[in-house]
Amino acid sequence: MRLAVTGTPGTGKTTATELLADRWEDAPEVIHLNERIKGDDDLWTERDDDRGGSRVVDLEAVREELGDWEGILESHLAHHFDADAVVVLRCAPAVIEERLRERGESAESAAENAESEALDVVLAEAVERFGRENVYEIDTTDRSPAEVADAIRAVLEGDREPSAGTVDFTGYI
Repeated sequence: MRLAVTGTPGTGKTTATELLADRWEDAPEVIHLNERIKGDDDLWTERDDDRGGSRVVDLEAVREELGDWEGILESHLAHHFDADAVVVLRCAPAVIEERLRERGESAESAAENAESEALDVVLAEAVERFGRENVYEIDTTDRSPAEVADAIRAVLEGDREPSAGTVDFTGYI
């Protein structure tokens, strides 16, 4: 199975997928896409100075690099690649903003990501590409990383129903 785990930066993707791999003996391989991109200059085209020098990813180059991948693809970009199902991690925008600021992100970047979360940007892109029947939304706001990892595992094991559109943070705006 190919499971994309995506979401706005700060929702807990990396933490949850690392924990899933640590806690589950038969866990599928986790591909941390952002780390691959950072380690390979051929996967991005330029730096975006308006966004703190973040890399502008070449999605086609990444697609070629991934090839016929299997397992769990983790990144805020994961929903842009072929997968059998997509888990979209969600989190209250104010919490995202706080987490990103604690990581050293600029106030502008943190606010932009919080607004993106409130507007359901990643969720909408995932549903548009994969359909509601293949998207699983998980609110991480009040869940521990272990609980989030367990929820992802439930998707992998077929013990969770698709749930796109169940989280609403529009009140943030």
